[in-house]
Amino acid sequence: MFETKAYLNSNDGSGILAFGEQSRCVLGVSDDVQKMEAFLNKNNSEYIFVCLSYDLKNRFYPLVSDKLDSVNFPEAIFWVPEYVVKINREEITFLKGDRNSENLAFLSAFLEEETDRNFHNYQIDFQPRIDFRTYIEKVNRLKKHIQRGDIYEVNFCQEFFAENCTIDFPMDAFFKMNEVTQAPFSAYVQFDEFSVFCGSPERFLKKEGDRLITQPIKGTAPRGSNEKEDEIIKEELRNNPKERSENIMIVDLVRNDLSQVAAKGSVKVDELCVIYSFETVHQMISTVSCELREDVSFIDILKATFPMGSMTGAPKKRAMEIIEEYESFKRGLYSGTIGYISPNGDFDLNVVIRTLLYNADKKYLSCSVGSAITFESVPEMEFEECKTKIEKIFKALHA
Repeated sequence: MFETKAYLNSNDGSGILAFGEQSRCVLGVSDDVQKMEAFLNKNNSEYIFVCLSYDLKNRFYPLVSDKLDSVNFPEAIFWVPEYVVKINREEITFLKGDRNSENLAFLSAFLEEETDRNFHNYQIDFQPRIDFRTYIEKVNRLKKHIQRGDIYEVNFCQEFFAENCTIDFPMDAFFKMNEVTQAPFSAYVQFDEFSVFCGSPERFLKKEGDRLITQPIKGTAPRGSNEKEDEIIKEELRNNPKERSENIMIVDLVRNDLSQVAAKGSVKVDELCVIYSFETVHQMISTVSCELREDVSFIDILKATFPMGSMTGAPKKRAMEIIEEYESFKRGLYSGTIGYISPNGDFDLNVVIRTLLYNADKKYLSCSVGSAITFESVPEMEFEECKTKIEKIFKALHA
């Protein structure tokens, strides 16, 4: 029943659930950006749900990606669902589609899955794509690029994966993971052979009217074991010069990105290096906004801002070239975005991090993680930061 579905879960009692498929647009290797633009124009009065892979960047920059791609997620998929439901605690509102016995039965089963705590146990053996020594060597080489002035900062990622992996109950797996992460930009997506379990704390872009905001994350610390320890860790993160430097560099980058689509003089930093606390980590987040020019389309905004600076580095193009040289896998949907576009043209898009990507046909499960490398980076500490970001996801599946 309703094989295509997406649940954007804010973990504050609210969310948007889309199910069924009216039409879709998948960007293939031989397609160009105009195919996406034509689909958006044709369906501009509809709710459109979106998954954009990191490698869509190659359509906006003169770049190529030839790394190992074991998930094979499409570069981009847009789809118009049959039904869109807004969930606000106990209140259910159909934004699209009429109530009938079939969709109410699906909705009831879905919500029961969310509240049921009788989760399945998944004994999944994740393997690193590169070993610890190789990781350390690559971070040291990246620091030499920074020392030479090739880049100021780069987001370096690694993949953990499991082969011959069977997840028979994907909704159950998402809700089990979500019990631990409780992140504000979580998403569950299922279509064809793909399932996505996303526990992201980061917003990429949100458009409301003519206002556009982005909220890059740079700076991570683990949660403490008690309230006093938690406050000490937050204060250390708030005053950590390396983490603040990372964040401010990306703020400068996204200010420049937004300026390409902004009304003159409207780009501003609303929050700088503010500490937000989530279930598994503390994060340093900044908020940058602008007023959009009247002639700007969704594709124009993507061309100016995608991929997000927090997942690339600075300068963006050179950082992406170096990422392609040093990383050992194709990121695919990881470092991309999931979200939706409303009929009025407003949209909300996350950053795909803290995420499991599953290809049921290949029985392949992928979880990637990264951190920002700067001149001050200590490779062993960067490796520990990566572990902090994903270890509770792994433990949640095994619990």
